[in-house]
Amino acid sequence: MRGGPSRPFHCNLEYEVKPHVTMHMGSSIDGRIVPTHWPQDLTAQLTEVYEQIHQSLEADGWIVGRVTMADFADGEPRPAKATEVYPRTTWKAPSAERGPYAIAIDRHARLHMNTGSINGDPLVLILTEDVPDDHLAELRRDGISYIFAGRSEIDLAVALDLLASDFGVKRLLLEGGGGINGSFLAAGLIDEISLFIIPVADGTTGMPSTFDRDAAPSRRLSLKSVETLEHDVLHLRYQVA
Repeated sequence: MRGGPSRPFHCNLEYEVKPHVTMHMGSSIDGRIVPTHWPQDLTAQLTEVYEQIHQSLEADGWIVGRVTMADFADGEPRPAKATEVYPRTTWKAPSAERGPYAIAIDRHARLHMNTGSINGDPLVLILTEDVPDDHLAELRRDGISYIFAGRSEIDLAVALDLLASDFGVKRLLLEGGGGINGSFLAAGLIDEISLFIIPVADGTTGMPSTFDRDAAPSRRLSLKSVETLEHDVLHLRYQVA
């Protein structure tokens, strides 16, 4: 399958500008982000408003973790067998010339999407260089673009540089679970926060929250705006110091 321009992992990226990252999330008043126990009508209303704001932010892509992206998979895994050793360089699918892109971090190469796009948004996976060639063959077969952002661990800063240089991503929406959100926060890569506070008190123990991470210095926020939406939903906008 024909791909787009390749770029070695160790290229000079100093000239690239990091994408502006806006974390776009909704949570209960106590920070829970899984709506399992929320009223269904309220969850549906939130989803509609959330998607409207998502579109209005006009980003070049949205990024989530492996678990979130797995929900969009089309059917059961269909592994492939590689017939060659693939270079550990960016591969752009023929249908991925323009965004917005659906981007996922897949450190252990466990995603089997069976489709090259999500709701029309071309898929891009962020991998490590130790990914098996069989998995790369599967991604190429399915028309899924990929980049490499580390040898065995994901370097988020490198991933953002490559998304900017190889896919033209200037504005990125971070819409993952608490783990990926926490990783971006700890790395100092979030520029802005768009947070919906839902009029629900959850309190369920052990459930994912907006940020889940190991102990690390907190980040100071500067409030940009507060808007009251329908159904008593608050939309908060923060600048990350």
